[in-house]
Amino acid sequence: MVGKRKLGDLEVSALGLGCMGMSQVYGPADDTESIGVVHRSIELGVNFLDTADVYGEGHNEELVGRAIADRRDQVVLATKFGIRQVIGGGVVEVDGSPEYVRAAVDRSLGRLGVDTIDLYYLHRRDPNVPIEDTVGAMAELVTAGKVRHLGLSEVSGETLRAAHATHPIAALQSEYSLFNRDLENTSLPVARELGIGVVPFSPVGRGLLTGDLDTFRNLPADDFRRGLPQFSGENLERNIALAERVIGVAKTLGVTPVQVALAWLLAQDAHIAPIPGTKRVKYLEENVGAAAVSLTPDQLAEIDSAVPAGAVSGDRYTPAGMAAVNR
Repeated sequence: MVGKRKLGDLEVSALGLGCMGMSQVYGPADDTESIGVVHRSIELGVNFLDTADVYGEGHNEELVGRAIADRRDQVVLATKFGIRQVIGGGVVEVDGSPEYVRAAVDRSLGRLGVDTIDLYYLHRRDPNVPIEDTVGAMAELVTAGKVRHLGLSEVSGETLRAAHATHPIAALQSEYSLFNRDLENTSLPVARELGIGVVPFSPVGRGLLTGDLDTFRNLPADDFRRGLPQFSGENLERNIALAERVIGVAKTLGVTPVQVALAWLLAQDAHIAPIPGTKRVKYLEENVGAAAVSLTPDQLAEIDSAVPAGAVSGDRYTPAGMAAVNR
């Protein structure tokens, strides 16, 4: 129902399923309900599942592993390594050493209950380890049959190029949405040049492009988004005003704001496969509806006019968090 996209030589569904929220960050979750979401996603043709070893300190990989135990051959399984822990204030402790690569993959394989990972990402680059060394160790995992394809997350164009020269990189995962388009001026041109697919996470602006604006005006004190510059003070009010423009465009098109945001991303390139996250079937089905939204050039221009590149207020992360990206 959602079509296919190519990430390098890897074919995936045009929309994936980000599983992080099933284990952390976006409030309480229910494992049984989350497994139901994974099963429904497969029924709808969304076979590209994304997790990471750091999500829920391993819980998310275990959850995804349980969900696909009897349908492994129906999914393209992606996970990430390299973040040992998030210390606080956005600071991340990373490790890209070859020794850590080898140990991390075995732990992930065990939690997922699989013999092979389809797409294995470096979650954040370790600035103290040459990228050639990290990717070289990841390439050994391909030779050993533990991994099929390699990816990088939130790296610079220079790093992406050096990594790809060491071993073919199938996918670059980074935050990319109508709200956050910095990728267009950093690593996206390199990815296109090298034939590397792009996997946008947070494709609906961490929820702000869902249209549920009252939630953001009343975020709970423990909601992690309160600590992000884009969701704080005057920045939040300016960004809510941008979201209201998207709501207006969606009404004229007869679709939801989420579907506008996802359809816009899908229209940017034939090798882009967003991974909206959800832990509810109804939102999953809304996301899938975006694949049927075909935007005309005039409609794309209208959307770009409503939310121009660079219009969002505030950085994606705190200064400490920003220091860990685009390395």
